[in-house]
Parts: sequence; structure tokens; C-alpha cells
Amino acid sequence: MNKKQEKWAIFWCDLLSPVIYEEIEPELTNLFLKSKANEQIQFPDGRVGKPSLKTLRRKLNRYRQGGFDALSRKVRSDRGKPRNIAGEIIEKAIELKKEQPFRSPNTINRFLEELYGQTIPRSTLYRHLKQANATRIKLGVLRKKVRKRWSRNHTHDLWVGDFEDGPYVMNNTDVVPTYLSAFIDCHSRFVVEARYYFRENLDVLIDSLIRAFATHGAPKQLYVDNAKIYHANGLKAACYRLNIKLLHRPPKDPPPGGLIERFFQTAQDQFEAEVRAGDLLTLTKLNRFLSAWLAVSYHKNKHSETGQPPQQRYQKGVTVIRQVDMERAIESFMQSILRTVNGTFSDVQLNRRFYRVDPKLRGDRVQVKFDPFSTFDTVHIYSLAGEYLGYGALHDRSSVIPQGPVPKRAKPKHSYTDLLLRQHKKMLAEQTGGIDYRKVVAKRSWPFHEFAKTVAQLMGKKAGLADLSAGELESLKKVYNQSLALNHHKVKTAFEKAPYPTVPYVIRELKYLIQKEKNDVS
Repeated sequence: MNKKQEKWAIFWCDLLSPVIYEEIEPELTNLFLKSKANEQIQFPDGRVGKPSLKTLRRKLNRYRQGGFDALSRKVRSDRGKPRNIAGEIIEKAIELKKEQPFRSPNTINRFLEELYGQTIPRSTLYRHLKQANATRIKLGVLRKKVRKRWSRNHTHDLWVGDFEDGPYVMNNTDVVPTYLSAFIDCHSRFVVEARYYFRENLDVLIDSLIRAFATHGAPKQLYVDNAKIYHANGLKAACYRLNIKLLHRPPKDPPPGGLIERFFQTAQDQFEAEVRAGDLLTLTKLNRFLSAWLAVSYHKNKHSETGQPPQQRYQKGVTVIRQVDMERAIESFMQSILRTVNGTFSDVQLNRRFYRVDPKLRGDRVQVKFDPFSTFDTVHIYSLAGEYLGYGALHDRSSVIPQGPVPKRAKPKHSYTDLLLRQHKKMLAEQTGGIDYRKVVAKRSWPFHEFAKTVAQLMGKKAGLADLSAGELESLKKVYNQSLALNHHKVKTAFEKAPYPTVPYVIRELKYLIQKEKNDVS
């Protein structure tokens, strides 16, 4: 007897209890049943009605013959067997599926229609195929992965990190996109670090991890995407130094990243949607608002999967905090550059600043390692073979006391001027290597803020640029980047052709004009 049948059996026993427990005289039993048959009662399935006298007598007889269990409904003798479709047709459908497991219901029904002039409804066909162990899973041809939900028993057992596109922000007079870098604790769903940046590269990843390590210590495992930056030697070295097992998401397999992707979806729905609806922010303000939303809303509200607020679950799940030696961690992420120690001042130059080193190293070619996120007060000096030689301290050359005349040297075998020329060429190559000459040649004569201000004024917004929302500015920025020949005349033409004086319609007309120019040129 299942729970549903048990519920009905209890219902009939409650209804017939005066007779069952002989609370009324036997000769009054028939009169009692007739009175019950005339009463309105609510059945276990929610239906309200009167039980028939015949049903009451049948239930009472069953109880007297077999007790409580006899009140369960009898299983149909033809249960599981086709009643509207001949068994021969069902057997043929099962045969067709077994001989070719990838046949669809439509294909099977085509065979059946030709053989018997009859088809089987999709749900009915699937039910019979499943009962006969003739589905793709039962036949062993479906190689779908068996997955498990991401879960860990304690806080800091596993962190999951990734990047996601963020809202546009104001940078000086330009509107630029941002990128959200985040790391979330698997056990508690607590965000150990989240911050918006102007770029999506290794430096950003380093900055995010260092901030997380400094606040929360080191996790046992770190799960990241399979992108190139997550395979950087600096990240691998830091994980080995801190005894962190580095895991990568399998290529072309998105589901394992669902934990961090779900957080990004929550951030977009609850936080970024509000940001885009308001005034355009700077990067600093955007990160301040993000920190406030995490602390006040996300970490305090009950998580739909864990059933607990992330902050509460984080605190309860902490068993140990693995403190991080930040110097060792930063050492893994240090950037390295080759420099020659100046023979006169005994220093190396880095970003137009000078660092005094051991005088014995004058003239040596050395590796200068530095933390890209530090204040650059000191740098570390290594030989070309990787031997640590000491540190360099920031100093002012004008305050250095000369150590005496430079000893005379024999005529050098190699031309120093040629060396300077090679270094100068290298310096020029480094300085010009990153220049986008297309942008240099194609200078914009009409700045973006003037373009956006013109649109706002044509729409009748008195405050000009300030009256446009972040979403409107973001849309205008995208169409601005599509054409170098935008001017006041084109914007005014597009505004006059737009059926409604709104940003989306003006943008649509501008795109028509841009496309028309391209077609005319071609």
C-alpha cells in the first residue's frame, strides 16, 4: 500500500469508525450507513460530495474480511499493458527501437503506419519503450556525462573564479566598458573578491587573487577557466608555493562553470541592471557600489541553493584559515625586466626612477623583479642565472656622493655608441610597438562627448549630456565607433527622419546613413 492508498484507507476507516468499533448497535448499522450516504463530505482528493450507500457497504465488508490493508484499491489486471493499442504494434515498435537505438518516435511511427495503418502517441510510445528497457540510456548508446553538483564541506575548500563583461563607465571624457573579476567560495557561496577593471588580463587576475589572499587566506583548491591567462606560469608558481591545487574547466564543456556563472547572473539582474538605469559612473564609484551591494544584500540574503545567507554559512564553515606569506605569493607574480647596472651611480632605471644597488654590481646585466601593484619603493635584483643578489632602493641621483674617480680602462673592444644605438632602436621599437597607427591616422575631429551632447540637445534635454542614462550613453558609444565621419549634419538628419525623438530611433537612422555611405563608396 502506497501513501496515497493509505490516505484513502484512513479516510474510509474514519467514516466507518462507529461501526468498526461497535459504538452503535448492529441492527442500527444499515440506518447509520444510510445517514452517512446523505451527508456532504470532502474526499481526500479534494472533491466534495456524498458517498453512495453501495460504496459504504462494500468498504465495510472489505474491512471486516481483510482489515485495514483490504481497503487499498486493487491494481488493475491490465496495468502496464496497452488497452487502446494492440500488443503486436507495441512489440513491433520495441523491436524497431532495439535494432536501431537512435530512431526517433517519428521514424518508428512511419514504420508502424506502413505496417498497421496506425501510430502511437509520443508519450505512450516512450512509456512502453522505457518499460521494455529500449530507450537510448537503457540500451547504452547515450554517452551523456554523469555530473555531480559542486559542493564542498568547509569554507575555503574550493574557490571558483572567472571574468564577465560589466557595465560601461566614464573614463575622463570617454565611455568605456568594464570587466568583472570575481572569486566565490564553493561551500558558502561567499564572494571572497569581486572588482571591476578596465581590462581582462593577467595583471587583473593577479590583483584579484592578492586581494583575496590578503583578506581570507589561501584555499585548498582553485577552479578557473581554461583561458590562456589561467595557464600563466606566475599563477601556477603561486599555487605551488601556497599548496593550492589549480583546477581548470574542461575545454568546450560549460556546465562545470555554472557556480560562478550563476553569481554573474545574479549580479547582472540585481546590481548591474540598476547601474545601467541610472547615471553613468566612474570605475571607482562602480566598485564602491558593488562592495555595498555584496555586504548589504548578497551576503545577507538566503541563498536559493544552500538555504543560508552566504556570510552566515561562510562563518560556520570555517575550520582553519591558511595564512598566506604575501611576500612569497607576490614573488610568484613579480614582473621581470633586464637592466644594466649603471657604472657611475650604481643603480638601475625603471619607469624613469632610479634604484641604488650594491656597488659591486656596477656594469652587470641583471634581472630586475618588481611587484606591479606596489608603490615601487624597492626592487629585487637577480643574476641572469636566477641567483638572488639583493634589493634596490629608490634614490635620487643628485644626493649621491661620488665614490672617487672612475678607474681608467683599456680601449673597449666593442663600440659603446653602437650599443647606445641598438638600445635606442630597441627603446624606440618598444615605445612604438604598441601604437595603433590606424587610430593615429584616423583622428576624430568630433569628440564623443560633443556627439552625445548634440543628440541630447536635439531631444530637448536641457542639461545635455547629464540627462542621458548610462544605457543610452553606452548605445551611442557603440554607433560612434562604427563611423569616423559622424558630424552635426548627419545627427540632425537622423533626428529629423526618426519617427520618435528617442535615442534608439535616432541610432537606427544613423546606422541607415552609415550603411548607405558604405554602399555608395563600394
